[in-house]
Amino acid sequence: MSNDSERPNRPALSLHVPEPEARPGDEPDFSWVKVPAAGSARRPDVAAPAQETHELCYSLVRVLDEDGRAVGPWDPRLSPDVLRKMYRDMSVVRRFDDRMFRAQRKGETSFYMKSTGEEAIAVAAAHALDFDDICFPTYRQQGLLVARGYPLVEMMNQIYSNKGDKLLGRQLPIMYSDRKHGFFSISGNLATQVPQAVGWAMASAIKGDSRIAAAWIGDGSTAEGDFHAACTFAGVYRAPVILNIVNNQWAISSFSGIAGGQLTTFAARAIGYGIPGLRVDGNDPLAVYAATQWAADRARHNLGPTLIEMFTYRKEGHSTSDDPTGYRPKEAGLKWPLGDPIERLRQHLVALGEWDDTRQAEMDEAIDGEVLAAQKESRQQGVLRAATIDFPQDVRTMFDDVYAELPWHLREQQAEMVAELDTKLGKGGR
Repeated sequence: MSNDSERPNRPALSLHVPEPEARPGDEPDFSWVKVPAAGSARRPDVAAPAQETHELCYSLVRVLDEDGRAVGPWDPRLSPDVLRKMYRDMSVVRRFDDRMFRAQRKGETSFYMKSTGEEAIAVAAAHALDFDDICFPTYRQQGLLVARGYPLVEMMNQIYSNKGDKLLGRQLPIMYSDRKHGFFSISGNLATQVPQAVGWAMASAIKGDSRIAAAWIGDGSTAEGDFHAACTFAGVYRAPVILNIVNNQWAISSFSGIAGGQLTTFAARAIGYGIPGLRVDGNDPLAVYAATQWAADRARHNLGPTLIEMFTYRKEGHSTSDDPTGYRPKEAGLKWPLGDPIERLRQHLVALGEWDDTRQAEMDEAIDGEVLAAQKESRQQGVLRAATIDFPQDVRTMFDDVYAELPWHLREQQAEMVAELDTKLGKGGR
């Protein structure tokens, strides 16, 4: 290998490391965000070839304008009843998040992740999908469960990992799972849910079923190999699946540029795989609904997958273990130019004459009571700080449901653990 002295006229190489537009102490800078007029994006026919959607990978599908009016070809023309239900579901998610966040700060659970500002991405999609369609979510899609009527107390039991937790405390808090409500187990391993969703959708097609799959993945997780393998299989086999990229600009403390967000849009990744792509205002509930419905119609008609970039912003920390003021301006979330999804839908309902202050007060009181009642019921079955005192668990159950028949070496480990606990606690293996 030759050295630098043998190449005196060649420029030195340098590595580019992407940096966000603003860091702590700077003014939030969203000048790079281009917000087209609501209703300006073209809506292709559901049966259009993928190439006719590629321009939409670089624009932004928007329905609600600055006055709360639904405009343009993507307007799903939802009834007031559906709009009010979506508005209530998003409001429940936000109240639930706030209460569980406070519970974690009080030491009642170990961990929590809020979806503040991203509620429309899950709730509106749930309303656009059929109840039988299966969802493969990432961390902030608790709105899918809320919109599908999953009991809040069951969600809290899982967060508290108490006696009522159907997952027996084996999952990190917020990693829900429920077959009946079409909610596939959340995994802490990044991007695994995307090939699983594609595989499930392929199986559904092989069986001649009518159900489709939808998956959600963060912008940072698109850098994982699983995402690209999933796109290849989905495109080649025309799997009936919707692949949602939730681009909330941050993967913990790494901003989206590290995953390629400064090179092009995340929706543009659809082009290389020959599948339709849409870039959607993730803070516009009607745009999320319309795009999901369009993609679902394609999937149901054997026209294959759709990749959707839900363009939004993570207003708060990645989790209760994260302090976002260490890597971005403190007020950034408040200055996101696409606004707040709950407020935007409320404005739309008011503009339609379908909402007012009296209804708002009644709904707020009802939701507060509903969330509080669920928390009281869940607390009766235990919280983290009381788990080993008031609500002891049989720790031997950690060996259950791993093998059909427990092998000898695990039976031996179980016996050793029980004997050690007997010695320490004098409680017969409890």
